[in-house]
Amino acid sequence: MTFIEQRLHLVRCILSPRADHPAGDRGDVPGWVLVTIMTAGLVAALWAVAGGTLVDVFQSAIADTVGGP
Repeated sequence: MTFIEQRLHLVRCILSPRADHPAGDRGDVPGWVLVTIMTAGLVAALWAVAGGTLVDVFQSAIADTVGGP
């Protein structure tokens, strides 16, 4: 097999449907999307409420680590 044929075979193996996963089984995609959106919302809400304090805490921690003032 040539290099190209080997790579094409590898791609076919990766992209072909496997026997242990039925064609209609997509997993829990809506659940993961919901978790991701909720996490982003929580981060945005925390940043809006305590953004200044979080920046101060971070800068203080970095200054202590690096040995700044």
